[in-house]
Order: sequence, then C-alpha cells, then structure tokens
Amino acid sequence: MTLPGTSRPDAAYPLPPDAPLGSRIAAMSILLVLTNLPDQATAEALADELVDHRLAACVNILQPCRSVYRWQGAVESANEVPLLIKTTEAGYPALEAAIRARHPYETPEIIAVPVTRGLPDYLAWVATETLADDAS
Repeated sequence: MTLPGTSRPDAAYPLPPDAPLGSRIAAMSILLVLTNLPDQATAEALADELVDHRLAACVNILQPCRSVYRWQGAVESANEVPLLIKTTEAGYPALEAAIRARHPYETPEIIAVPVTRGLPDYLAWVATETLADDAS
C-alpha cells in the first residue's frame, strides 16, 4: 500500500497499524541530515542561516570530534564540529544547495537519513517550521 502524498510503500515505514495517517506521513517526510564543519564559528553561522531561512527546523551543534578519513590517496585526520539537521524531504534539495554553497570543504559530508519513527507532535513541528513563511 502506498500512502497518499508519497511514493513509498507503507511497509518501508514500520509504524503501528493503528497509528494516525498524519503520523505516518510526517514520519516518512522528515530527514535527519548530518554534516561536519571545520570549526565552531562556521558551524554556528551555518546552523543559524539554515534555521533562519526555514531550511531546517532545528540544528544541533555537537561537541568537536576527531575525524579520520582517506582523502586523495592519503589517510588524514581533522577536528570537526558535527551538525544534526532536522528537515523534510521536500526541503532537502534547497538545504543541500545551501550547505554546499556555504561549506568550506571541496566535498562536504552531507548525509540524509529518513526518520521512520518519532513523536508525532515533534515530527509535525519539524514539517511546520520548514514551511516557507507565506505557507505557515
């Protein structure tokens, strides 16, 4: 069964059968997006801009971490500041474009993970806060 307004089968999102349809649609449309920035100031500036422009409902700026990765044939490491960004599938293309335009890395990590479950009120809040000003 495909839910209204989606192209995804219901079976891919294992919510209880008695969950309200609104909860199912909200859960299917919310994304958790991960990226890392090189420093706190850059992370804060990007987070503020994403929320200000309604590309994200919320951005968590995590504590700095050490990343180890292979880049251009060599093993590298760097201190980075992770961001957890809550948005919608509909808003993802604009969010990705904004991150790419403002990110200092040549190839930034931008990973979107679908949220398959969550508090319905919170998921609805994410969806509402990422609507354009004239749509909310």
